[in-house]
Order: sequence, then C-alpha cells, then structure tokens
Amino acid sequence: MSRIFITGSTDGLGLAAARTLMKEGHDVVLHARSRERASAIAEISSTALGLVIGDLASATETRSIAEQVNAIGRMDAVIHNAGIYLERSRGETPEGHAKTLAVNVLAPYLLTALITRPDRLVYLTSGMHRSGNSTLDDIDWKKRPWNASQAYSESKLYIATLAAAIARHWPHVLSNAVDPGWVPTKMGGAGAPDDLEMGHLTQTWLAASDAGGAKVSGGYWYHRQRREAAGDVGDPGFQDALVEKLAQVSGVRLFEGRP
Repeated sequence: MSRIFITGSTDGLGLAAARTLMKEGHDVVLHARSRERASAIAEISSTALGLVIGDLASATETRSIAEQVNAIGRMDAVIHNAGIYLERSRGETPEGHAKTLAVNVLAPYLLTALITRPDRLVYLTSGMHRSGNSTLDDIDWKKRPWNASQAYSESKLYIATLAAAIARHWPHVLSNAVDPGWVPTKMGGAGAPDDLEMGHLTQTWLAASDAGGAKVSGGYWYHRQRREAAGDVGDPGFQDALVEKLAQVSGVRLFEGRP
C-alpha cells in the first residue's frame, strides 16, 4: 500500500479521493487550510496517517506544509488537488502575489520543490487551460486589469505545463495532469454536468494503481482517458521558460543545474 498526500482534502474532489484511497487501504495524509477547516473532517482524519495544516495562499505556510509532510515521512505519491476558481479581485497574498497564482501555481510548485520527491505526482488542471495566455511577462497580474476567468485559465495552463516539465526533467517520477471535468463540487456548483466520481477516481488511479495504464508519465487525463493538452503544454521551450519564471517569482529553484 502507498503513502499519499492530498492537498485540499477537506471537501470536494480532494476529500473524495482521500476516502477512496483510505478505503483501498492506503495511508493518506490530509491537508486543511486551517484548524477550523480541519474540524470538518475529524471523522476521517482520525484514521488517516496524518493531517497537515496551512494556507496555500501564503508561501510561509506552504513551506510549513512541506515540513509537516516531510516530518511524517517520504510519500509514494502527492496529489496537488487544492485550487481556487473565479476570484472577484486579484487579491494580495502576504508575499504580494495574485491569490489565484499563489494557490493554483506557486503553492504546488513550492511543494514539489520542498517535499521529499515521491514516485508519483498528480496535478489538477482544467479544460479551461486551453484559453490560457502563454505570454509570461505578467503572470502575477501586476500590469493587466484583473480578469478572473483568464487568470484561472492561465493558472491551469501553467500547472499542466509544470506537470509535463517534471515528467521530462525527472524521468524516474510519474508526473501527470488531470482534468476532472466540470464537476458538482463547491467550486463547480451544484449544476455542473460532469461525473464527480470519475473526476476523483482518475486522481486516485494515477496516484496508486499498479495497472500498466496508470504507470505512465507526462499525460493529460480526463476520466481515465488520455487527451491532447494545449500545444504549449508539451513545448519544452515553454516548459523551461515557465519553470524559470516560477523560480524567479518564488525564489525557489526546482531543477538542479539550470541557470
């Protein structure tokens, strides 16, 4: 059985993935944004391997999350599930970043760099990534007028690209991006038309299954089917430019040996 850490596992897809993996016998480390949020999952956290607490909008708290996970021990897989959708304004994190960028991109980037490297990494993206702008000169929305939908789309383009870059740079790690579809979670809304179960079962399959189809890297997945991502995602030049930009913004370098 595997040790698996899941960000944003107090509700929605993250909680569903945690319940599924624990039912299958895996050791799961849960994540809550705050102690108040953690109280909502007291029943499941009592049987989990661990529970870490920290707000992904804060780089300091994100670093603390990584430290808490590493203190528990090396994970076999990490599911970067947490995310936010349409923020009404750019917001301002403690480090001065746009909240959508901080939670959806910088936090998983930092956790990837700081958590002891697992065998498998799963990143949640969205079909909206295809509307993302691949120009990287203002990823933090300091110059442009705020556009919530565009910011979200770009964040999901970046996270799908990060997954692909990791697959290329770390060949011994299985790194994949998952589009769960528009599912009826708190984020997606009650009227969302996609299958909630398939939305989280793709994550758990890629994180823990021994089936040959799941033991691949560099894929973009929807309901356990491999799909074509936007062209920029698979472009090594864009991958490296993005990773370099994230290193500059976060102050943390992901891949060794790069300038």
